[in-house]
Amino acid sequence: MKTQKYRVAILGSGNIGTDLLIKIQRSSNLECVAFIGRSRVSRGMSKALELGVTLSDKSIDYIVDNANKIDLVFDATSAKDHKIHAPILKDLGIKCIDLTPAKIGPMCIPSVNSNKCLEDVNINMISCGGQASIPMAVAISKVHNDIEYIEVVSSIASKSAGPATRLNLDEYIKTTEGGVKYFSGAKKTKAILVLNPATPSVNMVTTILAKVKNPNIEALKKEVDILVKKVQSYVPGYELILGPLFENGRIVIMLKVRGLGDYLPEYAGNLDIINCAAIAMAEEYAKEL
Repeated sequence: MKTQKYRVAILGSGNIGTDLLIKIQRSSNLECVAFIGRSRVSRGMSKALELGVTLSDKSIDYIVDNANKIDLVFDATSAKDHKIHAPILKDLGIKCIDLTPAKIGPMCIPSVNSNKCLEDVNINMISCGGQASIPMAVAISKVHNDIEYIEVVSSIASKSAGPATRLNLDEYIKTTEGGVKYFSGAKKTKAILVLNPATPSVNMVTTILAKVKNPNIEALKKEVDILVKKVQSYVPGYELILGPLFENGRIVIMLKVRGLGDYLPEYAGNLDIINCAAIAMAEEYAKEL
């Protein structure tokens, strides 16, 4: 007897949506029942056609018309669009994993709060910088209850920042800062995104700088190791490259994220990490079903 897979639809046919589509093809629990955009002539649509996936250029209207065939939607559009989509999906009773920095629904980091997020119908994957840095911010908070300040600096290849990413930069900064503050309890947070034009393109590198009153690096190393391994379980290219160490009055942790190279190049780890996190959560929803 064939086991029914969890039926997912991808809303947004850009790079993120297309990479999600390819990752879903490897899943034994998920089935992409619709790949939805606004133009049938996009590269993403061509790839979906090649894979034999149902296509639509009717955007959210397709989901409204086919709600009984969909269990969950990945929203890979923009923060502005998701604010329109979220109430529609809620009314339809369809779960949603939001890959935009729209800040609707609880913030989700699979390595930190996946079980709690399963209780909600619309979860927010925050941002690529958030997915990379927040597990380390949580590690810092497990050892220190007096975090004065955390700064997150993510450097990504300029080529990996598409139109939607550039359009959402302000939302990215606010959402990342809010996520780091929420999960760590830090009094102040700051997020910086650097678009690196280097050739050849470089992997995503995220640096976490934290100011605490009584740093305990030995205890922190144990917590960092635990959380790095948890993230690596769904983001294989997540790698600790420096620290944790205490330097110039601050805790320093540096990470590199290399993509899987599915649809996007390996240097696009910033896109890969949020997609891998989203897939990990969809898998958890599927297990619950």
